[in-house]
Amino acid sequence: MNLISCEKLEKSMVELQFSIDAETFKAAVNNAFKREGKKYAIPGFRKGKAPRSLIEKMYGADVFTYDAINELFPAAYEAAVKEAGIEPVGRPEVSVDAASETEGVTLTVKVAVMPEVKVGNYNGLTVEKTVHTVTDEAVDAELKRVQERNARELTREGAAENGDIADIDFEGFVDGVAFEGGKADNYTLEIGSGAFIPGFEDQLVGLAAGQEGEVKVTFPEQYAENLAGKDAVFKVKVHTVREPELPELDDEFAKDVSEFDTLEEYKADLRKNLAESRKTEAERSFKSEIMNQALDNMTAEVPESMIAEKTNEFLDNYADSMGLRGRVSREELIKGMGMGEEEFNSMMRPGALRQVQADLLLDAVVKAEGLEATEEEKADFYKKL
Repeated sequence: MNLISCEKLEKSMVELQFSIDAETFKAAVNNAFKREGKKYAIPGFRKGKAPRSLIEKMYGADVFTYDAINELFPAAYEAAVKEAGIEPVGRPEVSVDAASETEGVTLTVKVAVMPEVKVGNYNGLTVEKTVHTVTDEAVDAELKRVQERNARELTREGAAENGDIADIDFEGFVDGVAFEGGKADNYTLEIGSGAFIPGFEDQLVGLAAGQEGEVKVTFPEQYAENLAGKDAVFKVKVHTVREPELPELDDEFAKDVSEFDTLEEYKADLRKNLAESRKTEAERSFKSEIMNQALDNMTAEVPESMIAEKTNEFLDNYADSMGLRGRVSREELIKGMGMGEEEFNSMMRPGALRQVQADLLLDAVVKAEGLEATEEEKADFYKKL
């Protein structure tokens, strides 16, 4: 391999030009013929017995050229990268400038490289750290949430009201035609929860068990493409109406929902947990703001390949969290989010860029300060941001 040139381009891209000598290339072409020649059928010859000259005459003079280049490229590219002193971070884009057994091969490669990072000021940054005290009102609000989670549901007569739980059948129609996914039987819905299309739950108020009615709504513009912005009518039947009954806030309640014997002990534990949670959140907010300031002081031309790789990492993490890794394709994952490829990449790009910048900043600071940090330690640091 002979490195001809190494030129820096915009956005942390580099263009390498290098050559492979004629003798090495000629041997690789001959190896490609020995390996691949048996695949070609030539009239008058048994398969695999035709001479190379006839195969090249029938299928083209360069029929074995690219097989030879593919064989030689990895080692030649690695040597060129080492001699040029660059650190590629993406797949190379390769073009063949010239190839002959008398002159050898000349290749041009464009590849993204690890960007130059100017960390700027990261010492002496100041951020106001605020830890909110836990008020009696906050403890009471948390206690109220626990009380509501442990409410009993009592079937009652009369019209449904906001806050009630109704078991309903429904079927939706657009222009008089039922649409896919618009039907369910014995569906449990908390009226006023906002779980359904805007306006749907409001129109259930006033219906009693055994009654039927029609609910008219307009699907939001951001809804599924086939329904976005369309008017729909749902035929609804109410089977039961239930109201939540809150348990009394007393010592028995504390025993039922916790390890404590008294309500006062339970409230003290809630206060302690809220204080720890707010302290953790304040610490996270503090670190995040410090990181944001440091990132604002940093400059680096991040190549698109690094952003794309981080976007793919986000998608892989999502697939893992849903137990879908290896079971569905990338296209199916993105479609399941209600998006197309372009929309997904556009939405994920800012976060991916920021994460790549954070990776680069931490690596640069670790190097500048002579520190050592494993990938696990860096991942743990990110989790705390």
